This record gives sequence, structure tokens and C-alpha cells, in this order.
Amino acid sequence: MIERGYVWRATAVAVALLAGWGVLAVRLGYLHLGDNAALRDRVMRMRAYEEKILVGRGRIFDRNGQLLALDLPVKNVIVEPKVILSNGQARAVSAQLARILDLPVADVLARVNKPGDPYEPVARCVREEVAAQIERLQLKGVYSESLTTRYYPHEDLGCHVLGFSNQEGVGSAGVEQRWDAFLKGRPGLRQSERDGKQREIYTRRSLEIDPQEGADVYLTLDLNVQHFLERALDAAMTNLQPAAAWAIVEEVRTGAILAMAARPAYDLNEYGKTDADVRLNRAVGVNFEPGSVFKVGVVAAALNEGLIATNDLFDCENGLWFYAGRPLKDFHPYGILDVTGILRKSSNIGAAKIAVMLGPERLHRYLDAYGLGRPTGLEVPGEEAGILNPMAKWAKVDITRIAMGHTVAVTALQMLDVLCCIGNDGFRMKNHLVQKVVDKNGAVLQETKPEALARPITERTAAQMRQMLAEVTRPGGTGTRGAVAGYNVAGKTGTAEKIVAGHYVYDANVSSFMGLLPAEHPEIGIIVVLDNPVDPTTKLRTGGITAAPVFAQIAAPVARYLDIRPLDANELVYYRRVLEGTP
Repeated sequence: MIERGYVWRATAVAVALLAGWGVLAVRLGYLHLGDNAALRDRVMRMRAYEEKILVGRGRIFDRNGQLLALDLPVKNVIVEPKVILSNGQARAVSAQLARILDLPVADVLARVNKPGDPYEPVARCVREEVAAQIERLQLKGVYSESLTTRYYPHEDLGCHVLGFSNQEGVGSAGVEQRWDAFLKGRPGLRQSERDGKQREIYTRRSLEIDPQEGADVYLTLDLNVQHFLERALDAAMTNLQPAAAWAIVEEVRTGAILAMAARPAYDLNEYGKTDADVRLNRAVGVNFEPGSVFKVGVVAAALNEGLIATNDLFDCENGLWFYAGRPLKDFHPYGILDVTGILRKSSNIGAAKIAVMLGPERLHRYLDAYGLGRPTGLEVPGEEAGILNPMAKWAKVDITRIAMGHTVAVTALQMLDVLCCIGNDGFRMKNHLVQKVVDKNGAVLQETKPEALARPITERTAAQMRQMLAEVTRPGGTGTRGAVAGYNVAGKTGTAEKIVAGHYVYDANVSSFMGLLPAEHPEIGIIVVLDNPVDPTTKLRTGGITAAPVFAQIAAPVARYLDIRPLDANELVYYRRVLEGTP
């Protein structure tokens, strides 16, 4: 009986083994001979290896090659809570990381103490030297990921022009946004297969596309000029308490922007902590009624048409004049003024009478030729077009209001373009901010050359206008605080009442000053705009009292830095000594 049972069990085992091997043989035959396209696809997907090869973003330089923006290598510090907790090292590891990363221990422990979590970032964008301290400790369950981050070495300097790129490396404001296609480059791609340990099998690499690094962008900004401008704006914000301030420095003969800034400002490295209003580039993104600075375009048009001469006399009606049944007032009452006096004293009535002589059609034609009512095309996002209504929408009284810079709106850049047209013998240049774009091999992909867009006025008219505007900054003019020692400044003040609840109010103003230096042969044009400033001493809000001194604070050091020749040779030696002695 025992032998029979043994034989039966042995037979059963043998049959089971044969059946199992038979099933395996059938399965193996099926796998080799059957239709297994879906299975093969699944295996190939499991073994497929694809890697995107990321590249750094291009750099941004000023016109002298000074770095304004670049990518820096950084690391994310990552913990594996599952590993750390299984080792019972949560508190010890948290204490070590908190010490090196300068973080509260409780915050780090909260990230570590997540049972079952295989991936938890503790700190992002950590400097490489800090991450290296952690790596040397060889803590189990702690590692780092390499990446790059955008860094702006000058923090808030030029912030509204430069803009920033976000955490995904996409340009999101300013030059970073407008020139993103050049700056971001193109990532590479690698396709291959991997083995059972998830390692690439190099011999199975089927595709490799090299990355193309981002190109470098060289701006026309000059870091030193930018510094002088922003220092003056900071002082204005402190001394005059405006709601906002903005200014531009432009190279008259080329249209290149040497400096552009606004206040309030923000640190580009901390852009996420600021509101959209602070990030607004007011120099091109705010329309405002310009006030009396607008008179330069009106007077130049009438002079160019031969309707007036510089010494023609106008009755300024002792400060009150009615046109189309509406009163027009001057800030101070004036009697008889010549055209130069109208600009020097900034008479609204005198400018209005000149505009009436021009007539709506000719006035509109000149304003259009100056480029008003449309964007200048500067290479940054967010530029406003200003407001210049078609003649069909002008009321009869509007021509007298336009003459004094009301019922129209401009950006600071548009207004400065009108003045630089006068400074450039009547040629209106295409202003630009980008000098050139250069790839990593040194090839110039794009370069900007000076370009004249129009010539609204003649060389003779431009010269006469500069002579008259030089009187504005001399004794008796409204802009004496805009004078710069050693130079003749051709300038104009502006004070525009703001509209509150649908009405103009006298105690809220946009005050401005713009000027050319030197007046005889201008090299730079500067505009300063202040939103509702108040001079602490006089309690006045006019452009001549508030904005003109800010202009002078910008123009004086910029003239020395650019080595613009003063009126006499003795002063030239003096300014050079000042510059050489400046640290």
C-alpha cells in the first residue's frame, strides 16, 4: 500500500511538472510566433528614454558691456521623508538642514515628517556653495537637483526696462518679455533606451539634437547714466512726495535711449513680491495731459509755416481771454509778449492765439508728423499710444486747449521725441533700446542703426526754437531751476491740472520739465514727469519749481560723464577733474 501511494504521488508531481512546462512552452511559442504588437509596444515604452537638454537664457548687457541680467547655477534641496522616517532621523536631519539653510527647524521638520512621501522640496534656488555643505554631510534621504535661476546683479536698477523671466524661464516683462524668442534659446533632445536599472543604453541612442543657447542682448542703456537718473528720482520721491515719478534720457542724434526709469521701483530678484502697479513702466505705459511742455510743438509748427516770427507781438490780455465763449487764463497775468516771451513765461493765452492762427487742419497735421497719437515702437511691451482725436471730434474751443497741452494725452517718450526733433534739426528719429543681439558664437543676429522717420520742421525752425527755449532756463523764465552750470539748456516747463470726478482741479497736477543740452548743438534730451508733487518750501506744484531741479540733478552729472563740452574751455578742465576724482 505504501509503495502504491508513493508511485501515485510521484506520478502526480511528474504530470504537474509536465503540464507546467507545457503551458510555458505554449506561452513561449505564442510570444514568439503570435501577434504581440501591443505587448511589444508596451515593452518599448517601458524601455524608452527621452531627455530634454535645457539651456541657459541669454545675458543682457548695457551699451558698454556691463552685465544687467544672467543665469546662475543653483540647486533645489530635496528630502525623501519615507527614507528619513524609516531611519528614525527626522529631527536630526531637520536640525542639520535648518542650520545650513538658515530656516526654522519647525518648518523643515514639517516637510520631513510626511510618512510615505518620496519627494519633498525643502529649499529652492539655493546657491551652489550652500548646497555643497549639505552634500558633504551625506545625509540619507537628502539630495539636490541642479538648475539655473535668473539673476539681476543691480537689483532694482533699470527694473522697468529689463523686466524679468518667471520660474519657468519665460520672459514676463520688459526686455525679457519682448526679446524672449532670442534670449531663451532652444532646448536639445536625446532619445534612447534604458536597461532594467533605468540607465541609458548609450549604444541604443537613436536621436540627439544639440541645444541652442540663448543669444545675448545689448541695450542702448548706459549703466552710469541710469544710475544718475534713478538717484535723482529717488531724491524727488523723498523731497517732493509725488505719487509717482518717471524720466528718460535720449541721445538726440540717434534716438537711442540712454536711461529710462520710474518710481516706485522693485527688486527684479524679488519680482513676485510686488504689485502690478509698481511694475508698470510709466515712461511708456502712462498717458497724461502734458500741459505747457506741449507748447513747443505748436509754436514750432506756426514758425515753420511762416505765420509768426520770434519777435512778433501778441496781446496776452492781462491773464484772461475768451474764445468760443469760454474763458482761458494764464498762471500770471501778462500784457504784450513776443513769441520768445510766450515760451519764456509759458503763456496759455499767447500759445492759444498762435494755435488759432494755425487752424485745426495744419495743427493736426503737425501733431501727427511729430508721431503723437500712436506708439513709438520702442522694443518693450506695454507702450501706450497717447490720445490725439481726429479733427472731426474737436470742439471749436479745443484748439485753444490743445495749445496748452489739454484735451490731448501723451507718454513721456512721445513728448521727449518732439523736443529731440527740435534738437536734431527737425529730424524725428526712431528711438530704440536694443543695440544688437549676438549669439554664443559672436554672430550678430540683429543690429539697430539710427533711422529718421520724418522731418516735421526745417533746420532753421529747429534752430530758432532752441534759441527761444534757452530763454526759459535764464533769469525771467519759468525754468530757471533747470539751468546747468557751464551749459545753455533749451527747456520747457509743464504743469497740467488733473481731472478728478470729471473736473480739472487746481491742487492736483502732473508737473514736468524737458530740456536739451547743450542748446546750441544738443547731444542729449531729458524729460522728467512727477505725479502730484509739492515743493516743501514754496508749497507750489508747478513744473518749474518741482520737475526742473530734478532735470538739473540728472543733466549735470550726465554731461560730465559723457564729456559734453561746456561753454568755455576752463570749465572743461574743471569737469574733467571732478570726474577723475570721482570714485
